[in-house]
Amino acid sequence: MIANYGFEDGSGSYYIAIDTDHCTDCKERGCLESCQNKVFEMELNDWDDEVAIIKKDYCNQLKSICAGCKPLVDRPELLPCEKACSFRSIVHTW
Repeated sequence: MIANYGFEDGSGSYYIAIDTDHCTDCKERGCLESCQNKVFEMELNDWDDEVAIIKKDYCNQLKSICAGCKPLVDRPELLPCEKACSFRSIVHTW
């Protein structure tokens, strides 16, 4: 399942999508450690599988929280959390 976390305002749409189907197979949990602002956490889904989510208090602040990793110029091809996910299941859209 693709879970989308984020918000839209007058300046645009700011979302992080996580393909949670891969979380159950992940042993590293790289997303938790790679994020300098610690926006990720693990939660049990409806089927008692542990999956990555964005902390609820952070969803409406992703644009500013992730700005350090996602600058407007000289942006890396993969952000730290995207690179840390061995399944490439994390995508930032903005």
